[in-house]
Amino acid sequence: MFRRLVSGELFILQWKHSQSSTCLRLLSCNSVIGPDRGQDLSREERTVPTERTCSSNSQVPSRPEKQKRVCKVILDRFDQQYGQELGPLWPSARAVLLNPGCWQYGVMLNRFAAVSEVKQRLQGQGFVSLLPHTDLPLNSSLPQPHPASPTQPSSIPHPTSPTQPSFIPHPGPPPPSLQCFIHPSPVRYPSPPHRQGQLKPYYLMNAASLLPVLALGVEEGDRVLDLCSAPGGKALAILQTANPALLCCNEMDPHRRDWLAKTLESFIPQSLSSTVTVSNQDGRIFGQSEAGMYDKVLLDAPCSNDRSWLFSGPGGEQHGAVRLRERARLPTLQTQLLRSALAALRPGGVAVYSTCTLSRSENQEVVEAVLNTCPGVELQDLEEELALPLQEHFTFTPLGHTPSLGLLVVPQQGQTWGPMFLSRIKRIH
Repeated sequence: MFRRLVSGELFILQWKHSQSSTCLRLLSCNSVIGPDRGQDLSREERTVPTERTCSSNSQVPSRPEKQKRVCKVILDRFDQQYGQELGPLWPSARAVLLNPGCWQYGVMLNRFAAVSEVKQRLQGQGFVSLLPHTDLPLNSSLPQPHPASPTQPSSIPHPTSPTQPSFIPHPGPPPPSLQCFIHPSPVRYPSPPHRQGQLKPYYLMNAASLLPVLALGVEEGDRVLDLCSAPGGKALAILQTANPALLCCNEMDPHRRDWLAKTLESFIPQSLSSTVTVSNQDGRIFGQSEAGMYDKVLLDAPCSNDRSWLFSGPGGEQHGAVRLRERARLPTLQTQLLRSALAALRPGGVAVYSTCTLSRSENQEVVEAVLNTCPGVELQDLEEELALPLQEHFTFTPLGHTPSLGLLVVPQQGQTWGPMFLSRIKRIH
């Protein structure tokens, strides 16, 4: 159970399964694209078949399901726009986006569950750590590991029966330790099974989803707002990196909020129910109602999800045309949300804006518009902190461009992570 704030009153949030698969309410955080949104690995992405693989070394199993149809009207628009904005990077990115069978996925371990066996299996299958801590610069904000002392019991529990909870009584949560494993080939790791009384030990996601969380740099005791939180993967990642005093997961749309609640209940112990709250405010006005209340704000904004939008929905080309009309309205919504995120910050706090699209109008232009109209804020550079240490795993748009309004991860052959854009802004006063 986790707390829900509704109209200023406190309620207990209970999970009820929703039969709705999509929601197109434009004013709801992340609801524009429905449950396909973002980089968190949906059931649909885990099962989509493919005609070919990106390389001969791929280990993707063949699947009998019907091949998804590409939406031509969306592809034509992407070709026109991204051919200009990305130049020589677009043909390879296009090939990756059109071939879900070559997409790679990360396995983020849950520090609140027993993960030692999962970690051994991953390493035995050739998975490697995304965050090689010993290779990172000393001044990097990437989280450092906290191994258990040889003379003390490990903070990772080892349940002995199916009914035993997957966490042990502890005066505080286990030490923060963000662990994500990736494979050089598009190996499909199975979804974690549901076991009564146990927390799920890992979460499947596009590894680029961790970049906004790393950029946020949550520290012990921070008050953190995840403004558009569903389906909850980044909230889980935040809780792997630190022990915040408060993590408010906001989601306006009721169906997506139920999805968020189920995610939290599946991965987080009830001992954190007073720390992790779920609210349902309109993200555009959240900053007014709770102005200056947070140290860190993550805005993973609703966007034209390039991965899912390329494939036809129930209405085929007509559905694609509707999405393009929605797409034209998104920058206005994104700008409003980012202004609200900055208003929720205390002086000295930072906000990270992220999307899962390559579109400049939804990325750099939104950041630029907010910087030009919001006094008392400044852009922070992420190149040395994130891009350089992690360029072995991610393809960033050419670095060193001035001015740089953020980092853009472009999916490429062998590095199929993304799309993911992120930008960090600090509130000065």
